[in-house]
Amino acid sequence: MRSPAEKKPQVIIIGAGFGGLEAAKKLACKDVSLTVIDRTNYHLFQPLLYQVATAALSPADIAAPVRAILSKCRNVEVILAEVESVDVESRKVKTNDMVFDYDFLILATGARHSYFGHDEWEKLAPGLKSLEDAVELRRRILLAFEFAEKTTDEAARKTAMTFVIIGGGPTGVEMAGAIAEISRHTLAKDFRRIDPSQAQVILIEGAPRLLAAYPEDLSESARKQLVQLEVQVRTNARVTNITEAGVQMDGEFIPCRVRIWAAGNNASSVGKTLDAPADRVGRVIVNDDLTIPGHPEVQVIGDLANFSHQNRTALPGISPVAMQQGRHAARNILRMIRGQQPQRFRYFDKGTMATIGRNKAVADLKFFHLSGFPAWLAWLFVHIIFLVGFRNRLLVLIQWAWAYLTFDKGARLITRNFQSEHRPPA
Repeated sequence: MRSPAEKKPQVIIIGAGFGGLEAAKKLACKDVSLTVIDRTNYHLFQPLLYQVATAALSPADIAAPVRAILSKCRNVEVILAEVESVDVESRKVKTNDMVFDYDFLILATGARHSYFGHDEWEKLAPGLKSLEDAVELRRRILLAFEFAEKTTDEAARKTAMTFVIIGGGPTGVEMAGAIAEISRHTLAKDFRRIDPSQAQVILIEGAPRLLAAYPEDLSESARKQLVQLEVQVRTNARVTNITEAGVQMDGEFIPCRVRIWAAGNNASSVGKTLDAPADRVGRVIVNDDLTIPGHPEVQVIGDLANFSHQNRTALPGISPVAMQQGRHAARNILRMIRGQQPQRFRYFDKGTMATIGRNKAVADLKFFHLSGFPAWLAWLFVHIIFLVGFRNRLLVLIQWAWAYLTFDKGARLITRNFQSEHRPPA
């Protein structure tokens, strides 16, 4: 005999990012059996990854365990696993070591970097999508200064202190501003043989302007604020090759030790297993209710979804979109359980913002635009509010206040993967 719990509709959410977690919160403590599957055991606040990469915050400050977030409701099970495929005909989710049956599925596996056919560039120019990416970039940035401190070769020193960011979207702009600040303020007194403030930060963007999705006045404001931080902004510039020695762009070669990729995304490969229509970057083309054609029990949200039913263009891959879609997908499941039709999704755009540095930011709030200190305050408030967990909010606020008053960033740790290194016997 089956227990009452087994008779509940089985709902599976793949991915505990912004969209998946919002959906899980909506379905927690409801009359469903909910399973959340993710490749990591934590929810990551991706908008602050660049602060981990530039030593302003530690990894634990922007991550929270998924089990702890959802622990209050007994109908929720959290599984740590890598999802390999989804069989929509038999309604099964296959991981690397388990198979799960579902009645309803929310797919929110996000996206990874796209190198436009040059996958060999990934090791040379890492992107910024995970905690591992951020810690690796922090290691490379700090090691560059350490190498410059040791070398007696002036050309090698200049190369080590040249940082190239490829891509002028929000991630690229934020990374460029943060590296400029850490070199000119935080590290200024740490070294004896070099002057970190002489570091070159170069931001390369193929389009005519930075932050192409923002209004032109904010794009120009962002450029001016970066220039104030002595960032070299190169627009209408196309990268043609990346090597160990540097970056080749439009007839010019830039010798550099640290290269950061912020130029494109590809949707998670799990979406391909749905056998549903997809766009050129692998995003699943969803119906206006977030379901896929022929399978109303399957909804795709966040960076993995191409939703273009509202403005004839796909919604951007940003956290507010994913969060609203996650809540909507959960409501749709509860409706379908009651025998009702899923409702059409409509995104309410509250605006976008990007930070550039201390007292520097831009914010498109739809009805008005902000730049500089007011935009920075708005950015600060929004990001503190949306951090998961009171502890994280308090710690981040304290660290930001300390960094603002002292210019000191306390997470300047160079970490290594000791398991992959050769060490002499004890």
